[in-house]
Amino acid sequence: MMAEGHGVGTLRSVVLDCPEPRILAEFYRRLLGAELVNDREDDWIVIADRSGRRIAFQTAPDYRPPNFPDPTASQQVHFDVLVEDIEAAQRQVLTLGATLVREQTDGPFRVYRDPVGHTFCLVWRADD
Repeated sequence: MMAEGHGVGTLRSVVLDCPEPRILAEFYRRLLGAELVNDREDDWIVIADRSGRRIAFQTAPDYRPPNFPDPTASQQVHFDVLVEDIEAAQRQVLTLGATLVREQTDGPFRVYRDPVGHTFCLVWRADD
């Protein structure tokens, strides 16, 4: 039995499938102010934010984006990105190539799609 707080391992990276890893990595690098960690291969690109959290992007030749919102399927995974000024942040992510899915009226977040269709949220309160 594992002691509380001790897992089997440590999360190394969150990996997103996509058609063109370099392009999507650049979107998230600019969104998060991250740095390139590994860009030696065209089909596997890794970025890390200032805290060392890693996101990797891998080629998926038959990539199909999640269909969200869809009452018959879920979005599977998404990022919550904390921002100070939602209006300024929205202008910036739209310029980077994101699209607005919908503005929420029931919470401090807005839902977007990245350039290949993964959903992410801009949130403006750090409530957990």
